[in-house]
Amino acid sequence: MAETAVARRGVGIALACRAFGVSETCYRYSPKLQSENEVIADLLVGLTDARKTWGFGLCFLHLRNVRGHPWNHKRVYRIYCELELNLRIKPRKRLKREKPDALAVPDAPNVTWSMDFMADRLGDGRAFRLLNVLDDFNREGLGIEVDVSLPAERVIRSLNRIIEWRGKPRTIRVDNGPEYISETLLIWAEKQGIAIQHTQPGQPQQNAYVERYNRTVRQEWLDQYIIESIKEAQDQATQWLWTYNNERPNMGIGGITPVMKLKIAA
Repeated sequence: MAETAVARRGVGIALACRAFGVSETCYRYSPKLQSENEVIADLLVGLTDARKTWGFGLCFLHLRNVRGHPWNHKRVYRIYCELELNLRIKPRKRLKREKPDALAVPDAPNVTWSMDFMADRLGDGRAFRLLNVLDDFNREGLGIEVDVSLPAERVIRSLNRIIEWRGKPRTIRVDNGPEYISETLLIWAEKQGIAIQHTQPGQPQQNAYVERYNRTVRQEWLDQYIIESIKEAQDQATQWLWTYNNERPNMGIGGITPVMKLKIAA
C-alpha cells in the first residue's frame, strides 16, 4: 500500500510509511538472494528439460557435486516446488519385495566387472541387442556394444577393446546366457587370467549392479528416442555413456559421478 501511494499518488516515502505504519527500513528492503534464486530456477528448468527422468535428488546432487554450487538443499527444493517440477512424473506403485543380501563393493577399480545383455527395437521393428559392461567399484559404464547379434566372439572383441585402455579385471560377473557359458568365452578368460563368475539361474539380484544400470539405460536413453539404425543407436550409446559417467550423480556411490569416484580413488 505504501509503495502504491508513492508510485501513483506522488506521496513522499516518509509520509507514506507513517500513514500505513511501515518502517522506512522495511519499505526500502530488497531481498538479497532474489537474483541468485533466479539463477537456481534457470538451472533447474534447463536441467529438467535436458534430463527428463531426473528427480530432485539427482538435480540437486548434480548442482552441488558436479557443478560445485554451495546452495542448501532446502532452498533448492523450495524453488524446485515453486516451479512445479515435482509434479512432472507420477510415480508408479510397486510391490514390496524382500531385499536381497547386499553385494560386496570392490575396494578398487578392475576388481569386479559386471556384464549383461539388453534388447530393443528400431523404428522399423527390427530387433537389436546391447552388451553393457560395468565396473562395480564406481558403477562406471565401460562400454555399450550395439548390434543385431552379439555372439561370444563379439563379446570377446568388445572386452579386449575395453582392456586396452582400462586394464584387466580380476573377475567378470555374468548370468547364464548362451554367450556367457560358451567354451569360447571360458577359454579366452582362462588365457587372460580372468575369473568368470556365473550367477544362479533365476537370481538377477546376484548381478544387481548391472541390472540397476540396465534400468537407467532403459529409462534415460532407450525409452526416450525412436532409433532408426544400428549406427544411430551406437552413436547415441556413446554420447549417453559419457553423460552417465561424467555428469549424472549416482546415488549408489554417494551422490557423485563415476568419474569423480575414480579420481578420488586414484
